[in-house]
Amino acid sequence: MTFLTAPDPVVSVIIPTYNGSALVAETIASLQAQTLADFEVIVIDDCSTDDTVAVVAAIDDPRIRLIRAERNRGVVLTRNAGFALARGRCIAALDQDDLCHPERFARQVAYLDMHPAVALVGTAANVLQDGVIMPSPLAPVSTPALIAWLLQIENPLVWSSVMIRTDAARRLDPFNRPELLYAEDFDLYHRILPIGGVARIDTELLTYRRHAAGASQRQATAMRDSATRVLAGVYAARFGDAAADTAALIVAHVMAHQPVPDRATLERVGAALVTLQEDFMATHRPDRENAKLIRWETARRWARIGRAGLRTGGLRLGDATGVRPDHLGLGYAGIEDLVLSRLVGTVRGVQRRRAARAAKT
Repeated sequence: MTFLTAPDPVVSVIIPTYNGSALVAETIASLQAQTLADFEVIVIDDCSTDDTVAVVAAIDDPRIRLIRAERNRGVVLTRNAGFALARGRCIAALDQDDLCHPERFARQVAYLDMHPAVALVGTAANVLQDGVIMPSPLAPVSTPALIAWLLQIENPLVWSSVMIRTDAARRLDPFNRPELLYAEDFDLYHRILPIGGVARIDTELLTYRRHAAGASQRQATAMRDSATRVLAGVYAARFGDAAADTAALIVAHVMAHQPVPDRATLERVGAALVTLQEDFMATHRPDRENAKLIRWETARRWARIGRAGLRTGGLRLGDATGVRPDHLGLGYAGIEDLVLSRLVGTVRGVQRRRAARAAKT
């Protein structure tokens, strides 16, 4: 007797769930609307105490595999359990509350087929908060070279937008590292870089939900600590014993957008960015257009740091304009004037608001 088995799908979608009954059905519906229909959905429920299991079980779709964990293990170990069950040649990440746009899988699979050296590709995403769709704060235009640079100073990808070649992901042991909770995605991107390139499709193909219950809001401190550990490892060869302090500085003021408290801290951030960028340029040797893009995005972040310091009073205009590292202005004529004009505009806005408050008292 011959038994026929179903062929492996193109994409395996991994969704760890915990008390997600209010939103998980909508997330799965966004998968059912995909133009590429050859996928499986592995939903691993981490001992939810609400109706999550019943909600998923009620969805009549043979592509959905519902697995119930025997004990609560947390999102990372739950995700790893789903990864171990995946049969597709590509792994699609997705959290229980985010929404895929219809072309997401088709566009990402096509990209990986056309770029065999790329191991992981994300997409641009918009943000849904309080019923309003907002644009992402991430870089609007990317290249693999820019993504590789931004990984040195921030997380340029939304996890739920990521698709990974399964054969590349199998070389990671474990898939996600639980000791780096809340920055396990950032860690994975760095660990997969030696295996293959990391890229992003700049079309918005995901809607990321931002809400008070989200882990990124509840666990900001733990996220910063884990991200600092990741970058300390990345920086070890260049900064030696100062790697952890440099990583903490970059995570706080570039990644987490914490205002610098004074000019000395601003100078330290600038010096670290210059050193990191010089090393990246020397090691990766990006072409002229990529070098311009890298410098432009670095300058945008520098201006943002300066504006935040001015708004909170940690910096004066002379501090923000006087500490201008060499990495600013290289490649784009007039960028220093642009940054300066934004800083001046920030100062004037702060002054107007202070004057208005004084007039009311």
